[in-house]
Amino acid sequence: MTVDWGWFPDHVDDLTTLTFDHLSTAVPAVLFGLLIAVPLAVIAHRVRPLRGVLLGLSNVLFTIPSIAIFVLLLPITGLTRTTAITGLTIYTLTVLLRNTVEGLDSVPAKAREASTAMGARPLRTLLTVELPLAFPVIMAGVRVSSVMAISLVSVASYIGYGGLGQLFTDGFQRNYPTPVVAGVVLSLLLALVADAVLVAIQWLCTPWLRRRA
Repeated sequence: MTVDWGWFPDHVDDLTTLTFDHLSTAVPAVLFGLLIAVPLAVIAHRVRPLRGVLLGLSNVLFTIPSIAIFVLLLPITGLTRTTAITGLTIYTLTVLLRNTVEGLDSVPAKAREASTAMGARPLRTLLTVELPLAFPVIMAGVRVSSVMAISLVSVASYIGYGGLGQLFTDGFQRNYPTPVVAGVVLSLLLALVADAVLVAIQWLCTPWLRRRA
């Protein structure tokens, strides 16, 4: 496989546009997934009979092939970015929901009891005690789902919103490996940068862990 290095300087603008397009699909998917997963995880944690149902349903959705999800969504949302974001959000839910439930499960019962003894209501206990203590486990899920979303955006090139995945399609159609190499390298760099940013956010948001270390 021969890479045409002269291709890169001539396509800097295209690569930049596709990179931002890639992020504009992956980032909302993770954010929406988190907004949906946290309330569901709280319900699954507190209402035990629903725990297996919610986790099982998320696992079933995860087994659906990504292209199939996009095809199923097309009659509803059409050939739009909404279809790509919705499909990716469904995929992030499994990881985010399970990690959030496990994070809430890991909160010591004494911490909850102390908050209740101080007169805190259940919602305040959740926001000021349970979620902060569960934050490291939740962030682990966010990191995994972010890398997964970045990698799966390329599949959305099937509906025209694949970001860097369009380089794969272009390269394969023309039997020209250079765009494929560019897409692989940039996708990998995006995943590494996203993971590093999330690690930094977790480090900044958990000062008690820094003091303990």
